[in-house]
Amino acid sequence: MKKFLGISVAVILIGLLLFLGVRYYFVFGEGVKAGELNYVVKKGYIFKTYEGKLIQSGLRSKTPGTIQSYEFEFSISDESVAQKLMVSSGKQVELHYKEYLGSVPWRGYSAFVVDSVIAIQDIAK
Repeated sequence: MKKFLGISVAVILIGLLLFLGVRYYFVFGEGVKAGELNYVVKKGYIFKTYEGKLIQSGLRSKTPGTIQSYEFEFSISDESVAQKLMVSSGKQVELHYKEYLGSVPWRGYSAFVVDSVIAIQDIAK
């Protein structure tokens, strides 16, 4: 009976570790988003993380004659990337991100984590 209990506990622990690994550390997807950088802030009570918002505009919408706007909320994993983006608020940026299935407090509030900046341009007026 002790042997069966020990094997059961080991299988449950291995299953739990696999679940947590896939849920929080497996990169589900990655890509590039472009738009106007709205803001980047450092926030958090215990784990201080960088969070940001990118406004993507588009011409297609469900209502004819209107412009649809998308907001892309993200976390930033690297402090140097965050500092570069903090001084670029209001500019047109292209960001490379990784998408996780879940977020962890020390990585940020969002499942989308920006890991690099591809381009920063001033918005033509």
